[in-house]
Amino acid sequence: MVNIAVLVSGGGTNLQALIDAERDGRIKNGRLSLVLSSSPDAYALERASAAGIESCVVPRKNYKNRRAFTEAILAELQKRDIGLVVLAGFLYILSPVFTLIYENRVINVHPSLIPAFCGDGFYGLRVHERVLEYGVKLTGATVHFVNEECDGGPIILQKAVDVREDDTPETLQLRVMREAEWVILPEAVSLFCEGRLKVEGRHVSIL
Repeated sequence: MVNIAVLVSGGGTNLQALIDAERDGRIKNGRLSLVLSSSPDAYALERASAAGIESCVVPRKNYKNRRAFTEAILAELQKRDIGLVVLAGFLYILSPVFTLIYENRVINVHPSLIPAFCGDGFYGLRVHERVLEYGVKLTGATVHFVNEECDGGPIILQKAVDVREDDTPETLQLRVMREAEWVILPEAVSLFCEGRLKVEGRHVSIL
């Protein structure tokens, strides 16, 4: 059984998708063991409490630099024998030591079809604003392993979503979450916990 930690900073909608998937039996050989928040005010902590999941807070403001913040998070993960880390609306980029220690054991969901509309500065509504400005007809979500490059790790799963003529950034964001993010994130977590993901360079095979 793989112990899963979910790192959050805000409302925790993707965390809720994972909680629902675990309750429904869609996450095999894994359990949500920890929700770690960078903010004591994150609503995601309420979701964790309601689901009976242990949580802790590592406030970013308490640490003088990124490395110290990263080391504090690593300490919390390692004392709970965490085997998979899921970034779910976690607002901070951690120092490179994090992905070295948890190589191919950290996944993130991004609200676009990588490599489009990703990288530094592309998060939240900003992604959907740029999608609409560019005029693309398809967007979607990507689950990928996390490495030292922002949104640059090997892709696990992607799911496309139509862009509609009357979309606003808010309506598009909600549809991408419902039709893509909340579908492929639990699926990727289960695949990892089942040992069905093989990483070779930039390519991820599903066994």
